[in-house]
Amino acid sequence: MRTLNIGLATALLGASLATTAIAQDKAIELRFSHWVPPSHPMHVSAEKWAESINKASNGTITIKIFPAQQLGKAADHYNMARDGIAQISHVNPGYEPGRFPVIAGMEMPFIVANAVEGSAAIDAWYRKYAAKEMQDVKYCLLFVHDPGTFHSTKKRIVVPEDIRGMRIRPANGTIARYMVLLGGTNVQSSAPEIREVLERGVADAATAPWGSVLLFGIDKVTKHHMDAAIYVTEQVWVLNKAAYDGMSAAQKKVMDDHCNNDWALRIGREWAAMESAGKDKLKAAGHDVYPITKEQLAAWRKSAESLHAEWEAAAKKAGYDPKVVYGDLMTEVNKRNVAY
Repeated sequence: MRTLNIGLATALLGASLATTAIAQDKAIELRFSHWVPPSHPMHVSAEKWAESINKASNGTITIKIFPAQQLGKAADHYNMARDGIAQISHVNPGYEPGRFPVIAGMEMPFIVANAVEGSAAIDAWYRKYAAKEMQDVKYCLLFVHDPGTFHSTKKRIVVPEDIRGMRIRPANGTIARYMVLLGGTNVQSSAPEIREVLERGVADAATAPWGSVLLFGIDKVTKHHMDAAIYVTEQVWVLNKAAYDGMSAAQKKVMDDHCNNDWALRIGREWAAMESAGKDKLKAAGHDVYPITKEQLAAWRKSAESLHAEWEAAAKKAGYDPKVVYGDLMTEVNKRNVAY
């Protein structure tokens, strides 16, 4: 009994010391910058994440969120975290073609069927490579949006040949290259700018997930929507290294506990719910939401083979074995039964 009491006393003393250590930590405020509107589910997830961090740190870590490109353009967010303009940034690596050759592997078309398990799979895969490829920052987590597709102003896009001569707003550098290989022309814009480029007639169609079509007002200027899981884009949260290194051991543990695969899955799930619901809303509004046949899908897959070959060459040039990198990715995807 005495031994048990001593053990209990030791455990209580340890817990007390840990609590005291957190309580004595210096209070810090971190700027978290992203580029979607406050109404977006990702922003809501970010608020929950920040609240959880504040609670777990005993109030010593406060995160102030700046949405809607308040601190900088969407494409600048990696550099913003690197340079300390924000201590936490939401980065879409696909907005900087060629800079991140490994992560571009998951931008290949037709990989995952949904964003829930897809987020968990791709985050687990990329953790093996993030420290090297994103060495300017500290990697936190990665999630994906629900699969995106083509949304057109004037005509149905059914087969790869339909892209020839069209002006497309692509989701990222990989999809942009895909459009070029199919004979299209790219019109670059971030997600919040899609409606404008379509409305002005600068682009004929855009790639986007379903819910975002409504969120960003793209439904006001499009009529035709292909019902196929063409691609997903990665969304990465990164930390400024100096900010992280300046934290106490207890604060670092709090951040590490919130930069994990479980949180990637949670955030991906909440975003996916909004995106997947968009398709039925477009149908209810009278939009032309049309399926493609198995033969047509096979033609799309075939048309992406040269794109994949180009990615392999880029990854190899950067010092990676593309067969191993892509094999690791598909292992995670198949483990979670989320392959498209």
